[in-house]
Amino acid sequence: MKKESVILQCSEVTVEFDGFKAVQGMNLKLEQGELRFLIGPNGAGKTTILDVICGKVKPAAGKVTFNGNIDITRRKEHQIAELGIGRKFQAPSIFPTMTVEENLEISMRQRRSVFATLFARMQGEERDRIEAQLEMIGLQDKASWRAGGLSHGEKQWLEIGMMLLQEPEILLLDEPVAGMTDKETDKTGELLKQIARKRSIVVVEHDMEFVRNFASKVTVMHEGKLLKEGSMDEIQRDDRVAEVYLGKRRDADVSRSTA
Repeated sequence: MKKESVILQCSEVTVEFDGFKAVQGMNLKLEQGELRFLIGPNGAGKTTILDVICGKVKPAAGKVTFNGNIDITRRKEHQIAELGIGRKFQAPSIFPTMTVEENLEISMRQRRSVFATLFARMQGEERDRIEAQLEMIGLQDKASWRAGGLSHGEKQWLEIGMMLLQEPEILLLDEPVAGMTDKETDKTGELLKQIARKRSIVVVEHDMEFVRNFASKVTVMHEGKLLKEGSMDEIQRDDRVAEVYLGKRRDADVSRSTA
């Protein structure tokens, strides 16, 4: 049974860029073991919130706390990553000339140099972790493939696997299914559900069909603010959300729109 407690909280976060408020007093609470989708029109401030959480952008006002009482608002990116918050951007960040297995090994031993990692003898426990990760991301049959030869979806899964080997408590994902086939998109959704059994995930996503199929809770942003939060059914029935997306057309139409 999942432990119900807040692992991350953004309180009245405001971000300004040259006088423009990209985020205005945004509040967000993330529970342990939660798969949260963050949606909204272009320019709503979704990616900026991820940037604030991971330390890439510093807010002009507000506060971000992790694990109850750790204030991470002004911490540097590497410090936040070391605490257990991992960020994945849209384009996969892998080593294309190395094998899938080597990519995972490097990620697991990130504090070593690449050279030392490749030539160090792996311990049995480390080998078991990599094998388990290969199975989770569905690449056990391609462990010896060069990462550059993988499909787009497989590259995304590899990077997610690399992140998981660093044992984050929270994963921040920005449009993870962009450019994927329908089959890859569904597999990614199942993977995220599996990951959320032990970790918390925030996903910024534009594919509303994907959100509808896999979201348990959705946060809608508009013009840098929180517009609505709830289940996908609640989101689809909300007049304000319908107006933002489609000019007052509602329900099923919202699920087919893109943010």
